[in-house]
Amino acid sequence: MNQTPMELFIHGGPIMWPIILVSFIMVTVVCERIIFIIRENGNREPEVVEKMLEKVESGDIDGASQIGKKSKDFIARILVYALSHKEGSIANAFMRASNQELTRFGQGMATLDTVITAAPLLGLLGTVTGMMKTFAALGTSDISSSTGAITGGVGEALIATMCGLAIAVAGLLPFNYLNARTEEAKHEVSDAANALDLITQKTEGSSTH
Repeated sequence: MNQTPMELFIHGGPIMWPIILVSFIMVTVVCERIIFIIRENGNREPEVVEKMLEKVESGDIDGASQIGKKSKDFIARILVYALSHKEGSIANAFMRASNQELTRFGQGMATLDTVITAAPLLGLLGTVTGMMKTFAALGTSDISSSTGAITGGVGEALIATMCGLAIAVAGLLPFNYLNARTEEAKHEVSDAANALDLITQKTEGSSTH
């Protein structure tokens, strides 16, 4: 057990190369996504969204767009797009813009999901190759040389399994957090859509009377 990470990597066998590649991909995706979430959280301006909706309710569409264009809030961007493309349908324009924004939140999630799934499978593959070496060593007649090969095969199997599981567990925590943040963004978009729909229905109803 008193081995350096490099010694563990060497004793883990050839399967450690794809395992280390998968771990590098996981760290890259997680870091990029966390930076993205931090930036988006910092850009949130609910008060700007409220002012935009108030402007829309009062019939000042241009004023609402001008307020939203100064904000980096993703909800404000969606509203600006919807109000700027109201020739057809505000609801359809809102849906197009919201899909684009939510796609940004979902980027990298498929890659992270693949890493979490592949890492323990690679560890299992390392277990199989390590046990194959162990059984091959058991078939030799030279006891002195086979003992080292047997322990080496078992060690390779255990190290690969440990690393694969460790990567999967380490990736599962940020994956769940990022999924939760994406769901939260969907709820925020849904709330804004409902508010805009109610306002447009109200203004259309009052204009018909």
